[in-house]
Amino acid sequence: MQRRDFHYDLPPELIAQAPLGERRASRLLLLDGATGSRADRLFAELPALLDPDDLLVFNDTRVLPARVLGRKATGGRVELLLERLTGPRTALVHLRASHKPQPGGEVELPGGARARVGARSGELTEIALDRDVVPFLEEHGATPLPPYITRAPDAADRERYQTVFARAPGAVAAPTAGLHFDAALLDELAARGIERAFLTLHVGAGTFAPVRTERIEDHELHEEWLEVPAETCAAVERCRERGGRVVAVGTTSVRALETAARGTELKPFAGFSRLFIYPGFEFHAVDAMITNFHLPESSLLMLVAAFAGRERTLAAYRHAVEQRYRFFSYGDAMLVTPQKPRSPSAGARRR
Repeated sequence: MQRRDFHYDLPPELIAQAPLGERRASRLLLLDGATGSRADRLFAELPALLDPDDLLVFNDTRVLPARVLGRKATGGRVELLLERLTGPRTALVHLRASHKPQPGGEVELPGGARARVGARSGELTEIALDRDVVPFLEEHGATPLPPYITRAPDAADRERYQTVFARAPGAVAAPTAGLHFDAALLDELAARGIERAFLTLHVGAGTFAPVRTERIEDHELHEEWLEVPAETCAAVERCRERGGRVVAVGTTSVRALETAARGTELKPFAGFSRLFIYPGFEFHAVDAMITNFHLPESSLLMLVAAFAGRERTLAAYRHAVEQRYRFFSYGDAMLVTPQKPRSPSAGARRR
């Protein structure tokens, strides 16, 4: 398939630049992948749209304030954007400067911290700090808002670009489908008997990287670390036994569950994944998904199209544009059911 097969026209004013006053105030577009039918609802109605036997699977990664400014010894400005923690004092970063410091060089950082520059690996650079990375970023880093949000981050983003159930630090982008849930909505879902489970996928800055190849099959997806624990696998099994649906909250939860499915059976998994889901992929773990709207020609849009069908997904996006939905990280959401039931016996395709 061609990258342009996933294009749609989006007026720039529909890109949400800030969150709504309440998390649950977003709109919710329902898409039935089997029929193509759509319905305009509100996210606050979600408890009534799910069945008591369903299981919600959330990504509990916590976004770090991952962007920090520094200076080279010559005085030149350097920007560091964390991609991945590799140890308590080491990390892989996107390093931006007019002239990048060479391996062995040092970068002066806020609070008197220093980072020694290591080897480069593609677009990433290894660094070693003279102190622990996470507490340093918590004190001196800025919220890494996506590139399509054109304003500078403010204090409110520390809270709102974070899910209320975030636990495990390591992400540099939010699992945005989870941003719509507040404590009261989670309580309403629990009161209806809807079970929830958690996994962790540390979203990297590569989530915003465009698909650069014309043939999408030639695209190499960025690597992300994830963990699907045994208790989540057990929750999925209980859901299957009672006839419920596994509802993945966000494309990151979809990728994690399908990675852990290992072709036929969901098993605990911890490690890196490059799983690229596009039309033709056979799903094994997920029965429905909640997701925000994604960029044209992006790998995340291709994932949704694999689940609900390309034509029906793009028709839903055109409807969302016509109805003036809000797009991307701080935008509205979709509840999507598949074009066909998951296939527990077919082998998953990995890259």
